[in-house]
Amino acid sequence: MDTNEGIDFVRHNNRAVLATIRRDGSPQQSPVTVGLVDEAIVMSTRETAYKVRNLRRDPRAWLCVVTDGWYGQWVQLACTTEVVSLPDAMDGLVAYYRALSGEHPDWDDYRRAMVEDQRCLVRFTVLAAGPDAAG
Repeated sequence: MDTNEGIDFVRHNNRAVLATIRRDGSPQQSPVTVGLVDEAIVMSTRETAYKVRNLRRDPRAWLCVVTDGWYGQWVQLACTTEVVSLPDAMDGLVAYYRALSGEHPDWDDYRRAMVEDQRCLVRFTVLAAGPDAAG
């Protein structure tokens, strides 16, 4: 599977398990929601999350993206990441929301919540795709 096929899978599936590397070298895994914005895979999370600490120390990450039905098609993506903090992340957080949910009823309220929650945006660059459900 090439990386474009892996990215295209995310276009239709946004549930994933993210694996990062802890300080001691062991894996840390988190269920996450990813989206495709301008052909790039992105994720919103809190600045204080362990996954963000891990990614700031070591930008390597792996996503296992699954369908809503859980059993069925899936793909693993090996990535490097960039963590974007507020205020620089705000436009990306808005684009992420729009990609997943459409228009928000109150964008000022959404922006306020992003600041209060200390949200950041993680951008994934896919280096390799596979295996997938076919092996």
